[in-house]
Amino acid sequence: MKRRWHFCVSVSAASMLVGAAAADASALRVCADPNNLPFSDQARRGFENEIVELIARDLGATVEYTWWAQRRGYVRHTLKANICDVWPGVASGAEMMTSSRPYYRSSYVFVTRADRGMHIASFDDPQLRQLLIGVQMVGSDAMNTPPAHALARRGIVQNVRGYMLYGDYRQPHPASAIIDAVKNGNVDVAVVWGPMAGYFAAQASTPLTIEPVEPWRDGMVPMAFYVSMGVRHGDNALLKRLDDSLERNHAAISAILAKYHVPVLPDTFAASENSSQ
Repeated sequence: MKRRWHFCVSVSAASMLVGAAAADASALRVCADPNNLPFSDQARRGFENEIVELIARDLGATVEYTWWAQRRGYVRHTLKANICDVWPGVASGAEMMTSSRPYYRSSYVFVTRADRGMHIASFDDPQLRQLLIGVQMVGSDAMNTPPAHALARRGIVQNVRGYMLYGDYRQPHPASAIIDAVKNGNVDVAVVWGPMAGYFAAQASTPLTIEPVEPWRDGMVPMAFYVSMGVRHGDNALLKRLDDSLERNHAAISAILAKYHVPVLPDTFAASENSSQ
């Protein structure tokens, strides 16, 4: 997802290329992160892996992965380098690629321990001024995700604790650290991108509560995003095939998202120009 309020690209450069698939008309060449559950991993256990494989079957193709960590430069080193053709799970309307029709829409959510009974849904909740708040960050200043901007705009800064969006890449599913912090009581509440929160909260040994951030826009900053597959600009034939397949398979995609506990907002399959609202 792109930098302007889209939170998943602006990190340190990485060189995690593991393999590049040769061009093959019968293959769907997919760019994917090898250690980014619940979205994807090299064992193909993420929901983006399942969705890509569903689409490939529908198109009569096989999936060939180029594994590359989602860090700064990933579009340049993958799609633009022509070593893969599709990047699933990007914010609709991302500037460096052309977006397919959306196949889900989610939002940031507040995550708390169920036994605390806090029920926070808005950045204007007065409880947030007294609680320790975990926030996902991309860079070292913790100021480049929508929740960080929303909190800073209200002067809520001193009680905020940053958790790297990608975490320690040497560990399995490093993004789960912020959910672990809620579970273990290191923070009182965390504001987390919905798919990550839903997946890791469902696995937590301590019951957690997830509540979507409302409203879905905080000033000029969106808290909800449509999600698409990205292709190179001008790759219109592939884009059309993906769009048609995503439309045909929307019920099956919804079932996959539900299996991974992805919180999905209404209008998931709205037109792709509705990139964030």
